[in-house]
Amino acid sequence: MIASLQGVLQSIAEGEIVVETGGVGFRLMVPVSVLERAPKVGQVISLHTYLVVREDLLALYGFSDPEQRELFTLLLGVTGVGPRLALAVISHLPLDALKSAIVSDQPERLVQVPGIGRKTAEKIIIDLKDRLEAPLVLAEPPSAVDTEVLGALTALGYSLGEAQAALQSVPADAPEDLEERLRLALRSLGGS
Repeated sequence: MIASLQGVLQSIAEGEIVVETGGVGFRLMVPVSVLERAPKVGQVISLHTYLVVREDLLALYGFSDPEQRELFTLLLGVTGVGPRLALAVISHLPLDALKSAIVSDQPERLVQVPGIGRKTAEKIIIDLKDRLEAPLVLAEPPSAVDTEVLGALTALGYSLGEAQAALQSVPADAPEDLEERLRLALRSLGGS
């Protein structure tokens, strides 16, 4: 297996890059996070890789760190989850949010990923829940506005875990306005 690859970034396209090393250009499928942090074309890039070999497929996937690659590999072990879907999951959810959703049994967070339905989300949780540790979050105490948002969400019938997860999905640069933060939290829960 090709465990890692370092070379000159030749091109960037949607969901993939080409890295030249030793005179050979390798096309790698990558999550959005790799594309966002990729250097300029012509500069050196290093990636942790996973090679998928099937009868009808030979594809190389690239990740920014071993933890991303490990989670991709675990997702591939879930029945019904192929490389494209596993890559979509890693692209749409930050690793800590993904682990938290799995460990906290929150399929509603996973169904936000295009291509993941409720059954697949539940299957991922059942298969991976015992194989992952909840991410250690050393966060500062919630602000007064965030405490009000948590109270509003629980008053609407969401569990405290669902409310906390929704609040974590609110962008850090969101305004400190109760209505706006509540709207963003409800959007992550599938509300309006």
